[in-house]
Amino acid sequence: MQGIRNTLKKTLNLDQLKSFGLVIETGSFSAAADRLGVSQPAVSLQIRQLERRLGVRLVERVGKRAKATPAGMELLRHTHHIETAVDNAIDALADHASGVTGRVRLGTGATACLYFLPGVLRALREAFPALSVVVSTGNTDDHVRKVEENSLDLALVTLPAAGRSLTVMPVLDDAFVAIGRHDLAPLKARVAPADLGALPLVLFEPAANTRKLVDRWFAAEGLQPRPVMELGSVEAMKEMVAAGLGYGIVPAMSMVGRGAHPELKTSRLNPRMHRTLAIVIRRDKPVSKALRVVLDAIVAAGKTGRH
Repeated sequence: MQGIRNTLKKTLNLDQLKSFGLVIETGSFSAAADRLGVSQPAVSLQIRQLERRLGVRLVERVGKRAKATPAGMELLRHTHHIETAVDNAIDALADHASGVTGRVRLGTGATACLYFLPGVLRALREAFPALSVVVSTGNTDDHVRKVEENSLDLALVTLPAAGRSLTVMPVLDDAFVAIGRHDLAPLKARVAPADLGALPLVLFEPAANTRKLVDRWFAAEGLQPRPVMELGSVEAMKEMVAAGLGYGIVPAMSMVGRGAHPELKTSRLNPRMHRTLAIVIRRDKPVSKALRVVLDAIVAAGKTGRH
């Protein structure tokens, strides 16, 4: 035991620990290599080096999957705490630096990325040129999981979003609108589920929280939408509607300002349908100067951009 302790103190390698954790998470050396952006032999070498340094076997094959040995399971219990402690130390040191520097990893949906965040990010870049905000897009469930895993610092997602380790802060209330071509049986100024139920619809893909809201809006009137297209991009939806292939239901933020489309007409929904965008962040996440200014900028933009 003392030999292992001395080895860890002298040669603990965070890259090897991360590779080990990903091999066990994915069940595959090649999948872990893909996530890390390195070759499969490089990951295998890191695991062998870690096993030699610790003097124990950490990974074994069970069928076609890579599984942790009992020793590997014991190490796995500590790797997350080690990574979190290192991140916390780096964040704490950054607070002692002059100005706002560092990197903030932000996850969000494609629509918010297109229509809400550009102004926020531009203002941050102008005010804090040494601050790096790395943005990735995806759905709410994936972003919540990544925040819980600490692979994202925070995420701006469509509610509902929940996790025992998370703080959820509502930021923006965004109404939905119906869209159709100006010249193809234009919709009334206000439309109900019954007005749209029999029309060809272009809707978000089923996995999206926004689609779930749309389905509930129809279900409240005893209707079930039958879309002719299910897409993951609001811009793709708008173009399909503009091509005369159906009618859509989209967040209002995607149809104002830069998002306005010359061939499309918007109609309000009756009853009103809306979504809430919220920030999710780990409760135990140290809030560095960099993270604080990003949080504050998003909250401030939400207050001025409510629909």
